Amino acid sequence: MRLSRPAQVAEAIKTFIVKEGLQPGDRLPSEPELIERFGMAKGTIREALRLLDAQGLVKSRTGPGGGTFVHEPSPERAEALLANYFYFKDLTISDIYQIRRVLEPELVADLAGNLNPCVLGELRTILASYSEPATTDDEERDQHIATLRFHKLLADQSANPLLSFLIGFMLSILTDITVYRKLYTPINHDLWSRGVDYQTRLLDALDQGDGKAARAIMKAHMQTAGPLMEGQEAYSLKRFLTD
Repeated sequence: MRLSRPAQVAEAIKTFIVKEGLQPGDRLPSEPELIERFGMAKGTIREALRLLDAQGLVKSRTGPGGGTFVHEPSPERAEALLANYFYFKDLTISDIYQIRRVLEPELVADLAGNLNPCVLGELRTILASYSEPATTDDEERDQHIATLRFHKLLADQSANPLLSFLIGFMLSILTDITVYRKLYTPINHDLWSRGVDYQTRLLDALDQGDGKAARAIMKAHMQTAGPLMEGQEAYSLKRFLTD
């Protein structure tokens, strides 16, 4: 597919940023300089910059010291843009857990023995927040969200930014699906008890630096949680069809 002129210029500006080694906060050339460099009309340059701004790659400021500056998109912005792509894909719990079963065991194997004590403490605090089974739908929803926050904190510790982002993105999508499809109802004590057991043993393995055990525990955790969550999803769909 042939790109429009503004899109072509936007790509050229991105190439320029990389070649020049520009970093977030660095100023781009002025509008007249960009017009001369790329041989395009003012309107084309401005539209190209608007495209880059929409992608979160540049930011413009007016007034003294203003101009257009290189900007680093936040993980939240990147997740939101990517989520738009999947909005109409009708992702299922099976789709998500297929990827979780592959990535998260390797994540924790790498993290074993390398976690800051403060992070381990924070993980134990999250785990303690659902040490007792929920008694209401609201409690069950909050516990589901907290368990995913436990996994997100682990993902945030990865030295691999791509692995961290991919897992974090999946957990964000799973959180949204759990809430708007009400996958936290009915209350599932089996899912809760198994999850607490796996996460407790996982923290011990991480603290002891046992990567092999951490990988095995997380793999079993994902293999168990997947079908149980698929059962919640099936119940939710049946409830929707009968309402």
